[in-house]
Amino acid sequence: MSERAERIDFYRRYIDCCNQHRFEELGEFVAEDVRGGDGKEGLESYIAGCQAVVDAFPDYHWDLQQVLVDGDWLAARLVDTGTHSGTFRGVPATGRVITVQELAIYRLENGRIAEGWGDLGSAVRDLLTNGE
Repeated sequence: MSERAERIDFYRRYIDCCNQHRFEELGEFVAEDVRGGDGKEGLESYIAGCQAVVDAFPDYHWDLQQVLVDGDWLAARLVDTGTHSGTFRGVPATGRVITVQELAIYRLENGRIAEGWGDLGSAVRDLLTNGE
């Protein structure tokens, strides 16, 4: 299997783990000292961010549409769905089912996600507050 194919397989397994809400297992995919675009660092913070999504959207699902690999860099476009059943980024539960397009970019190091940037939080918050 090529390095590119291995990285795509890695990311598909990561998304599968997230979709099963098995965040306690993310250490297999995410470095202990991971850095995020939001300025937060560490695996514990990374897991807390994922958990916050499913706390507000218990049925949240990430559907991978495209993935691009360039050396240690990976970019993914996902279409996410979930029912807003709890507070998310200050927005109380609306009961709405949402569909949102997400873009995430990662830098891999030693076989794990070392850095990650995404627009999930702001895209979902904007969708909830703009009512579209």
